[in-house]
Amino acid sequence: MTDARSSTSLDALFNGYRRFRAESWPELRKRFESLADGQAPKILVIGCSDSRVDPQQILGAAPGELFVLRNVAGLVPPYAPDQAHHGASAAVEYAVRVIKVERIVVLAHAGCGGVNALLNGAPPEASDFVVGWMGIAARAREAVDPTLEGDARQQAGEEASVGVTLQNLMTFPWVRERVEAGDLALTAMHFAVRNGCLRCRDESGGWSAVPVE
Repeated sequence: MTDARSSTSLDALFNGYRRFRAESWPELRKRFESLADGQAPKILVIGCSDSRVDPQQILGAAPGELFVLRNVAGLVPPYAPDQAHHGASAAVEYAVRVIKVERIVVLAHAGCGGVNALLNGAPPEASDFVVGWMGIAARAREAVDPTLEGDARQQAGEEASVGVTLQNLMTFPWVRERVEAGDLALTAMHFAVRNGCLRCRDESGGWSAVPVE
C-alpha cells in the first residue's frame, strides 16, 4: 500500500524522469546508445551518500565517464577477502581489476553527517550500522587536533577521513601494485557545499582550491 506522502514522492520521481526525457534525452541519446553494450570509465569516485554531493554533477561528468561508489562518509575498509558482505570493496575490485580505471578519487564534503557521528557520537537511531561503519575511520578521529572546535574540527575530521580511505585502499594488493607501477593514481578532494569550492590534496598533504577558470 502507498499513502499520500509516498505517492507524492513517487510522482516527483516520475516528473523528474519526464523532464529528463524532454530536456536531456534528445542530447544524450546517442551517448547512451554507445554505452548500451558496455562501459569504460577511467575514473572511480568514492564519495558520500549525502544527497547534496553528486560526484557526476560536481565534476561535470557525462554518463559513462565515472564509476561511482557512494556510502556513508565515502569510506573503504581495509582489504579483507573473507567472503563476507563487502559492498565497498566489491566496487573497488570491479573498478580496478575489471574496468581497469586509471584514477581513484576520494571525494569528501563539508558537513558530512558520518564524520560528525564519528567525532561527536551517532544518534540512537543510527546505532545499528552507522556506528560500526564509521569505526573504519577511527584513526581519523584520533588525528584531529583536540584544540579545534566547530567547523574547523569538522573539516579536519573530513580531511583525516579521506586520508584513512587512501591508506585503506593501499592495503588492497592489486591497488598497491597498479599504483606502484604507475598505472593507477589516488586523489583526495573536498567539496564545500555552502560555496561550491572544490579543494584537492597534494602529495605533501596540503589542500588547495581547484581554479574555476
